[in-house]
Amino acid sequence: MFSKILICNRGEIALRIIRTCRDMGIKTVQAYSKADADSRPVELADEAILIGPAPAARSYLHIPSIVHACRMTGAEAVHPGYGFLSQDTYFAEICKDSGITFIGPSPSVMEMMGDKSSARKLMGNAGLPVPGGSAPLVNYDEARAEAAKVGYPVMLKASAGGGGRGMQVVWRADELASALERVRNTAQSVFKDDRVYLEKFIRQARHVEVQVLGDRHGNVVYLGERDCSIQRRQQKLIEESPSTYIDAGLRRRMGEAAVAGAKAIGYESAGTIEFLVDPDRNFYFIEMNTRIQVEHPVTEATTGLDLIELMIRVAAGEPLPLTQDDIKPRGHAIECRINAEDPAGNWAAASGTLTRFIPPGGPRVRVDSHGYSGYTVPPYYDSLLAKVIVHGKDREEAMTLMQRALYEFACEGIKTTIPFHRRLLAHPAFRSGDYHLDFIDKYMQPDGTLVVAGEVAAEAGSAGVRSR
Repeated sequence: MFSKILICNRGEIALRIIRTCRDMGIKTVQAYSKADADSRPVELADEAILIGPAPAARSYLHIPSIVHACRMTGAEAVHPGYGFLSQDTYFAEICKDSGITFIGPSPSVMEMMGDKSSARKLMGNAGLPVPGGSAPLVNYDEARAEAAKVGYPVMLKASAGGGGRGMQVVWRADELASALERVRNTAQSVFKDDRVYLEKFIRQARHVEVQVLGDRHGNVVYLGERDCSIQRRQQKLIEESPSTYIDAGLRRRMGEAAVAGAKAIGYESAGTIEFLVDPDRNFYFIEMNTRIQVEHPVTEATTGLDLIELMIRVAAGEPLPLTQDDIKPRGHAIECRINAEDPAGNWAAASGTLTRFIPPGGPRVRVDSHGYSGYTVPPYYDSLLAKVIVHGKDREEAMTLMQRALYEFACEGIKTTIPFHRRLLAHPAFRSGDYHLDFIDKYMQPDGTLVVAGEVAAEAGSAGVRSR
C-alpha cells in the first residue's frame, strides 16, 4: 500500500480524497494554486505544495509542476479526482514513465475510451447496444449523407469531447452546416481536436449510468445505477439511485452490459458507463467516463462502499474485496449539486465571499463541500460548491430528507442553485418520477422559476419562511 499520495485537484473532491486517505493511514500532499491557498484541502492535508498561479493551465493542468511536486514530496501515487487531468492520457503516461502510480485506469484504456467515436465501436463489438451513428465526419457532404441515413434529429458530438461540451442537436437538414461548424470550432477550442461524429438523437430519453469497478486481476463488478436526467446544457444538476425509470430486469441487463464492456477493454479502477434509455425502455451506450464521478456518493450511500478507497486499493495491486453477489444496494439516495451559479441569470457562474455558510446535517444527510463562512469562491474554476446527499428507505423518504436539508442550508454572499433545487424538489413532474432530459427546457422560465401548467412551483416546506 502507498504511504503518501499527492492530490492534483481542488475543492470538494480533494477534501473527499484526503478523508479516505486519513482513514486508511495514508499521508496526503495537496497540490494547490495561489487562488486556493486558503482552501480547506490545503489546511487538512498532511502537506501542501504550491504548483502555480491561479489559472488552471499554469497549475492544475501543468503536468511538469505536478510531477515535480511528487518528486519533491516523495509521493508514490497521484489521485486526479475528476476534471482537470483525470482523463488525460499523456499525464497518465508521464506518471508511469516517472515511476508514479496514477490512481485510475491504464493510459491505453483511457485513450481508447477518450475517443468517443472509437468507444462506440469498441462497445458495440462487446455487445452493447449503440444508437445509429457515424465515424468521424470528413466534410459537410459526408455529414449530410450520414444524417440522412440515420434520420433527423441527430446529435453532433466532438470525438474527443466530454463533460457535456462539444455537443449539439440538429433537428433539420437546413441546420446541419452551421451546427457542424459550431461543434467543430468548439471541439478545436476546448479539446484541441476538431473531429466530429454524429449519432441518432433519442427523444424523450433518460440518462442512466452504471458504476463499474475493476481490478488488475480481471475482476469487474457493477454497483447499481444512477439516474442523471435533470441536466442543463448537458451538465447534471441532480442524481439519484435507483432510477425510477427502469425495473429489476432492465437494471440487471444494463449492469451486465456495463461489466461486459469494461471486461472487453481490461478496465481497472472505478468507471462509469453511461446509457440513454428511450420511452420503450431500450438502452444505448453513449460514453464511458474513466474516472471517479462527481455523483459517486449516491452509489456509496446505497452500497455502503467507499469508492475512493477501492480505487486506491486497486491501484496498489490488490484484488477487489467483493464479488457481484456481495453487492446489494439498499434504499434510495439523492444528490443535489449546489453550484455557485445564478439560474435566473442564464446559469452564470458566481464568485465572491461566502458571508454565511452553514451546511445541513442530521440523520442520513451527507454534505461534501470545501466551503466555509469567509471563504472566497474564486472565478477560475468549476462552479461546484457543495453536494448534498441523502439516503432514505425509499424515494419518498429521500425526497423528504432532501427538502429538510435544503431548507437548513444557509449560504449567503453569492448566488447559488439552492433555491432552484428547493423548487425542483417540489415540482410534480420530478416528484412523480415521470420526466426526461428536456425537463429544464420544458419547465424552467428565464427568471429561474419552474412552472406547472402555467403555475409557478412553490418551494416545498418554505411557506412563511424567509428565502435564503
